[in-house]
Amino acid sequence: MSSRPRPPTLDAAVQQFLDHIKVERELTPATVAAYGCDLAAFARFESARGHRYASDVRSIDVLAHLAKLTDDGLTARSQARRLVALRQLFRFLKGERLCDANPTEEIDLPRFGRKLPDFLSVDEVDRLLAAPDRRTHRGLRDAAMLETLYATGLRVSELVRLRFRDVNFDAGYLMAFGKGRKERLVPVGEVAIAGIHAYVELGRPAFTQGRALDALFLTHHGRTMTRQGFWKLLGRYASASGIRKRISPHKLRHSFATHMVERGADLRAVQAMLGHADIGTTEIYTHMSRAHLRTVYDRFHPRA
Repeated sequence: MSSRPRPPTLDAAVQQFLDHIKVERELTPATVAAYGCDLAAFARFESARGHRYASDVRSIDVLAHLAKLTDDGLTARSQARRLVALRQLFRFLKGERLCDANPTEEIDLPRFGRKLPDFLSVDEVDRLLAAPDRRTHRGLRDAAMLETLYATGLRVSELVRLRFRDVNFDAGYLMAFGKGRKERLVPVGEVAIAGIHAYVELGRPAFTQGRALDALFLTHHGRTMTRQGFWKLLGRYASASGIRKRISPHKLRHSFATHMVERGADLRAVQAMLGHADIGTTEIYTHMSRAHLRTVYDRFHPRA
């Protein structure tokens, strides 16, 4: 009679889950790292309570962890993210028969108000896009990246992963690879297409130095532009253009979506362009549009 295999330790269970979302679900390295950080914190918490195995965890332990996060000053939004990570972990373990029960099933997500995303005004975007010096190779590249980001609403990870062949100059669209390597076609405006074309013809050859490189946006050393590298150049141009707000690539994504909705774009179309799996995620921009309408009304109605 064979003995029942020992259940995995919590640390081993977390690693199996991370391998699963990396290899089988093909989530981005940044997403896998975020899951890993959150779940490692929970594993340390449980270890301190004398719980070594995933099967040792009960609902009361998860609630105790959330209470500890509250004491540590984490916001409800951050706690919700941690709970989502634990839900995914134990759902995976239960599905793989590595754990008999999911201790997170009866625990509700912490309630928090939906925070409206911050965005740039059209004037601020115009100043930002005008900042690169298009007389230089780097300026052509930077202008093309900024124009592309605002024209498409791409995530910065999607922007730096673009390959030369992903852009269809004649039809005016590009192929983006989002979360889970999901493909989507995104229209690109004439201004951004012209910016990319100028960079490809006049700027990119200085970085490739005759080599056949796959990545579209390159550093001056001929390597693929990184997320961190783009963050730095975005910060420099924001400062040069007099933008005092905290700037990030995601703020340009918010600006793209907000400006589209304010001008009457169909929400489903914006959802498709952003690559949102759930229309509820995109609906946040309808709140932005309502706020914009209120501002317009208060400014122009004689009895407002």
